[in-house]
Amino acid sequence: MSSRCPVHSDFDPLVRETFDSAHAQYAELRARCPVAHSDAYGGFWALTKYDDVARALSEPGTFVTSKQNVVPKVAFTGRRPPLHLDPPEHTPYRAVLNPLLTPERVAKLEPMVRRYAVELLDPMITSGEADICEAFGSHLPVRVFGHWMNLPPHLEQALSQAGPAFIRAVQSAQEEVMRETSLALYDMARALIDLRKQSRLDPAFDPTSALLAARHDGEPLPDDMVVGMVRQVLVVGIVAPMVMVGAMAVHLSRHPELQQQLRSDLSLVPAAVEEFLRLYTPYRGFARTATEDVEFRGRVIAKDEPIALLYASANRDEDVFPDPASFQLHRANIREHLAFGRGPHYCAGASLARVELQVALEELLSRTRHFELAGDIVMTPFPEIGPWRVPLRFTPA
Repeated sequence: MSSRCPVHSDFDPLVRETFDSAHAQYAELRARCPVAHSDAYGGFWALTKYDDVARALSEPGTFVTSKQNVVPKVAFTGRRPPLHLDPPEHTPYRAVLNPLLTPERVAKLEPMVRRYAVELLDPMITSGEADICEAFGSHLPVRVFGHWMNLPPHLEQALSQAGPAFIRAVQSAQEEVMRETSLALYDMARALIDLRKQSRLDPAFDPTSALLAARHDGEPLPDDMVVGMVRQVLVVGIVAPMVMVGAMAVHLSRHPELQQQLRSDLSLVPAAVEEFLRLYTPYRGFARTATEDVEFRGRVIAKDEPIALLYASANRDEDVFPDPASFQLHRANIREHLAFGRGPHYCAGASLARVELQVALEELLSRTRHFELAGDIVMTPFPEIGPWRVPLRFTPA
């Protein structure tokens, strides 16, 4: 029998987490209450099973992202395409992004990514100890995005400060600091757009120039939406890589035999990164809102109630991935994971994220003989899942 809004909370997402506790909680929910409700963050539903998350991702007409794109709701400073828009409104913006982030185009960025990775890793490893999330993971994607967006030196320097500051504010749930840093990023976006209006670069290689050159129904894209998208692109890919770098480092510290296996054969790194993406998917709070009452597994979610899509739980669903809590280097159905989503909002930067993570892991392994945890892990809250502080001790190669 169907039931409408529950009068109780099925789980508490605000409990203090360890590296493993959230995954244990989600495994219990998948077995007991796969369509769960929480009173936290003003109340929301959570889908924990793979098929349910995939359904919400694949039906954009019923499950929209324009009302609330993450749990908790953190967008204080305006709509930012394409993530905050639904098809067909979001389609012109993805049409600009997608050609700039094809696997073939991203492959040409690999030497740049490797150069930045080495520059960041070498002083850390030489010093013997460092927090790999703060000293490496929070800076590598900022540098990569700055290069990809062809930022002039003064804006690249500004992003190198504002990007990590925004990350720290998000992870610490400091709403006022989040608002301030978000507004600073908007100022950067406007400054970059003004530069491109004065002197366009090749739109086949420059995202901002491509946005300014784009036409929809014969008209330029709206100015406020162009500003919002440049602002979105500046930071959309800098939190998750940091969390993933930390998660990979924790796992390999716990499993030195795997660490050595990968170090001895770096050709295994791409497969390892794919399994790490499944096992430690850095998102659990991407959200949708139903445009009508919907039913999942006998529970009715009312129209306009926020729904968190727990990618991290879906990717450990026992019905899809056998022995899901284990690391399997050559899992047969690994490409079915949902770490990058599915449907029209599939992550445009998936290829770039893979290159960043593969290069980061290759260079970390090749520049060390061993690394291990050197202190307490600190976990990130919603909407991400995983560590944002991972102190490591290195034995240099």
